[in-house]
Amino acid sequence: MEMPFAPNVDKPLTIETDFGTLARYPVKTHVIMKEDEPEEVLDKYVREYLVEGDTVFISEKIIAIMQGRAFPVSEIKPSRLAKFLCKFVYKPDYGIGIGSPVTMELCVREVGRVKILFAAFIAGICKLFGKRGVFYNICGMKARAIDGPCDYTLPPYNTYAKMAPDKPHEVAARLSKHLGGYDVIIIDANDIAATVLGKNRKDLPDLFGEQALSDNPSGQSDEQTPIIIVRPVTEK
Repeated sequence: MEMPFAPNVDKPLTIETDFGTLARYPVKTHVIMKEDEPEEVLDKYVREYLVEGDTVFISEKIIAIMQGRAFPVSEIKPSRLAKFLCKFVYKPDYGIGIGSPVTMELCVREVGRVKILFAAFIAGICKLFGKRGVFYNICGMKARAIDGPCDYTLPPYNTYAKMAPDKPHEVAARLSKHLGGYDVIIIDANDIAATVLGKNRKDLPDLFGEQALSDNPSGQSDEQTPIIIVRPVTEK
């Protein structure tokens, strides 16, 4: 089927992976809000263009938004624990992570005070030996996927902080069934790397998702393309 989608600026349409050459079609949507339903978004923007072999990649951010897991920073009141712990968190090269009081507060709520304190204690010891990232490793995906407002984020979410999607594997499986069995991957992608948070079947390799969107073809600013249709390129 002729695809009406064009690659975003400075992003190639195809990419070479261990799974062959893949075409990535960015799907532009309206600004997704809490009131939207994932099934309706897919029906409106994606369903009619799918063909056998396609995989639907969905940004974890819009899943979190539709689940009500994104909040205006003005509504988040950081605890003293969050204000203290955020000072010691390693700051990534992209986004904010949990390096601010508001995002650390979301992490405390999501992971729990006991686990947070344990992770902070172990991470502090490991830092003495030059080992970083231990805090995130202990707290897991729920901590890694938390992020805060950035200037390049599409409004109104440039003033929001968000948690990770809830039960992303179950969401991916539900959406795959809704689409008639097409594979669905919920992905956390930025200009550094891509991380699979949810997928509709266990035997779908994470590496496929990581390589397919390794250069973040959705873009990192106002592209408004939170869904990517990935299609194997067949040589003619």
